[in-house]
Amino acid sequence: CLPHLLKSANPHVLNLSPPLDLNPKWFKIGGVAYTMAKYNMSMSAIGMAEEFKGQVAFNCLWPRTAIATAAIKMLAGDLGVKASRNVDIMADAAHWILTQPSASCTGNTFIDDEVLTLQMGMSEAELGKYRMSSMVPLMPDFYVGEPEALESYVESAKKMQGLVGAFTKKFGLK
Repeated sequence: CLPHLLKSANPHVLNLSPPLDLNPKWFKIGGVAYTMAKYNMSMSAIGMAEEFKGQVAFNCLWPRTAIATAAIKMLAGDLGVKASRNVDIMADAAHWILTQPSASCTGNTFIDDEVLTLQMGMSEAELGKYRMSSMVPLMPDFYVGEPEALESYVESAKKMQGLVGAFTKKFGLK
């Protein structure tokens, strides 16, 4: 792609990869191989941003919370989907990044909601339009914030699912 990017008026590459946080707990939670792969994507983008400075922009984008995708549905079920934001938050953040001048917007590891609030001027309240459910607390995503916050959320969700399961079983609900 590089020859074509070099001919473009505003060339960008956007990786879906996280900011670099080498807290060892992330390697345990995310798995060593997956975490290394994601961090390698971020390191590659940061390195290529410098290598191709002034020619092609390289940035990363990562969600602060889970995003309602087929993967979340498979791994966390309906509750995981409800604890997520919809894909539009990532699309809106990506659009902003990709429409910035490539000469000045490069080498960043962006977080979706920070792009929308800090760069696009949205309020925290306006971010509510991306929530799948206002009744379920948002699930933190990997690699953003403290690992303990994600661990705590997962433990709470397991307890909640157990209570819901017991309630539906007792009353014959599905």
